[in-house]
Amino acid sequence: MFENILNQSATKLLQDDIEKKRFPNSILFSGPSSSGKLSCALETARVLSCANSGEWNCTCLNCRQHKAMVSQNLLICGAGNRTLEIAAAKKTLISQNIQNTKHLEASRYLYLRAVRKLISKFNSVLWNGDDKLSKFSPLLQNIEEGLEKIQPGRILPDDEELRKILDSIEKDCTKLEGSFLYSSLPVLQIRNFSSWAHLSSSNGRKVLIIENADLMADSARNALLKILEEPPEDVIFILTTTKRGAILPTILSRVRTYNFFERSPEQQRNVINRIFHYEPDFNDEKEFSSITQFMQSFLTVKPELVKSCAADFFSNVAKGHIPDIPKIISTCASFEPRILFKIFICGIIESQENLKTSASGSEVSFNVLKQLRSSLNNVEIFNQNPSACLEELARNLMHINYMNDGILKKLA
Repeated sequence: MFENILNQSATKLLQDDIEKKRFPNSILFSGPSSSGKLSCALETARVLSCANSGEWNCTCLNCRQHKAMVSQNLLICGAGNRTLEIAAAKKTLISQNIQNTKHLEASRYLYLRAVRKLISKFNSVLWNGDDKLSKFSPLLQNIEEGLEKIQPGRILPDDEELRKILDSIEKDCTKLEGSFLYSSLPVLQIRNFSSWAHLSSSNGRKVLIIENADLMADSARNALLKILEEPPEDVIFILTTTKRGAILPTILSRVRTYNFFERSPEQQRNVINRIFHYEPDFNDEKEFSSITQFMQSFLTVKPELVKSCAADFFSNVAKGHIPDIPKIISTCASFEPRILFKIFICGIIESQENLKTSASGSEVSFNVLKQLRSSLNNVEIFNQNPSACLEELARNLMHINYMNDGILKKLA
């Protein structure tokens, strides 16, 4: 078990707890992005449902359903960008199909699972009572029809037809994620999965995965806490986060934490090669030192351009000029997907590093970083419009600059 999770010591602890039957009902996977937390959560769900010993090559019905991500005993919710993974898996499938390599079937599964990681978050169980359900249902139907044409057991279409199918799926997935997926887990979905969790299952244990559990408003956190205090029998709750400190202490006290760590650059390159079969030595393409860097290469706007816009934004604010926010929004593709906004904020963080060269500058830097964190939360958690957020951020940074005798202009 856990053979598909590379270079993470948490898997040994998980396997030991499962085999010794001391696995808790509620757990937290904590660690940096792209460290395998969601993949490990999905594998944990499969292992716990397995009718045999949980080995990766098991062919029991439960394992087959979990590998295909069609199990009725699995729910996934929470914020998270999946379109970049879909784009990467799409490139892999097309490449392996053209070359007709031994990795073709693995690439097919990789792509199907990447898409289902997204559409699983739109399960009708979670969206019951939400008026968005009827609006995105046609998109889900189109995606499912496309996936049906490339299911395992079917001969893949020729290169041109396969590209058309995958392009159509990717387009619908991008719209689905960008237009309908909440940036923070709404309380309605927590109430819905609570009702689902209390329904008995005749086919093994139920597993609920909450991705990026730190991105929740207070009402959602309180609702989650209530169900964790009195968890239903035979239901496992798996939370993931990149910011354990942002999780309520009362929630932390009710989960067992398994820590995931940043893989070394060599290990990350190995993951990229093993999972996506990306070999720059043979393809004469760029070598990536991190999985995040590899994924970001599939963004419609290059991260370097976004960070350049961020540097210009900060420079204008430091000089007392109002940044051209409409131009920034246009250049950064309206910050869709939302990860572009996070890259933009990181660009400002890098631009203000020079403030830390003095004691007074360090104090100002602290206040600047506080504003940047607030802006990021406003967009990621409270769904504030990026344009309005940047206007507010510019005003707040200008106020900091004014209150500190124009220190941003002197040190930025």
